[in-house]
Formats: sequence, C-alpha cells, structure tokens
Amino acid sequence: MLLINIDKKRYRKHLNIIIVGFIVGLLILALTFGQLLILSFSQEGVSNFRYNLLGVVLSLLVCAVILHTLKKSVFFIEIYYVWQVKQIQNLIYRKLKKIKAAAENTDPNIEKNALIILSFYYQSLQQVYQLDDNTLTIAKVNKDLSTLQETISNKNLNISAEQFDKKLLSSYS
Repeated sequence: MLLINIDKKRYRKHLNIIIVGFIVGLLILALTFGQLLILSFSQEGVSNFRYNLLGVVLSLLVCAVILHTLKKSVFFIEIYYVWQVKQIQNLIYRKLKKIKAAAENTDPNIEKNALIILSFYYQSLQQVYQLDDNTLTIAKVNKDLSTLQETISNKNLNISAEQFDKKLLSSYS
C-alpha cells in the first residue's frame, strides 16, 4: 500500500460529516424501527425492550450497508484510505516485536524486509497522527522514524515506505 498525501482540512471535514451523519442516521433509524416494531408486534403489559433493541440492531445494519456502499465514493476516499492504513498498522503492531528483532538480523533479506515494514509503519503513523491531531505521541514516532532512517543510512541501504507490500507481513507469524 502506498502512502498518499491527504488534505487534512478536507479529511477532517468529511470525517466529521460522516460521523454526525452516522449518529443522526442511527438515532432516527433506531427510533423509527423500534416504533414500527412496537406498533406491529407489541402486546399490552409486555416490555418493549426487545423491540427497541431489535430496532437498534436493524439501524446498525442499515448504517453499515450505507457506509459499505459509500466507501468507494469520492467523498469517502480519504476516510477509507486512513481506515485501511490503520488496519495495516494494527497488523504490524501485533507483530512489531518480531519485526524489530528481524531488523537486527544478519541475513540481508530478512533485515531489509523488516526495515521496509518499519519504514512504512513509522511513516504511516506519522501521517495518521498528524491527520488526527495526535500531538501526544507523535514526538516518539518522529524519534523512532529518525532512528530508523539513521540505521538505514548507516547500513547503506535504499529503503522507503513505497516498497512496502502487505505480503511482507506473512513472514512474521
């Protein structure tokens, strides 16, 4: 996956619109479905909790289908990209200890693949943290990225985040 430049203002604007739209849509649909189910199936003297709960579940399903349909739209493209990057970051994070160990391996191929993964990981973290205004931990990411780039430079390797492929993670189980 290639890291692409994202316009932060546009990303934040679209993300906020989608979040608010999701919450409003969920609220309206849950109330509508709940009321329709209560009107259709309610019995006097019986709790309507299950109908309201079913209304919430149905509204979640409808909202999920809508989001799934919109994920390839132009409006959603930045949000979907960041979501995909965060998924890959999560995969890398779960294997980070093994990847860092492999980055210190004496086998050049193993070492190079690990350094490519780490390069992508730190650069993508840096991008996502900047987009999400995560100022608390970005300093550590910048330090880790700087240390990694220094290591790559000292070993005279030509490594960049653009070389990253998700298949490289299959080596670390």
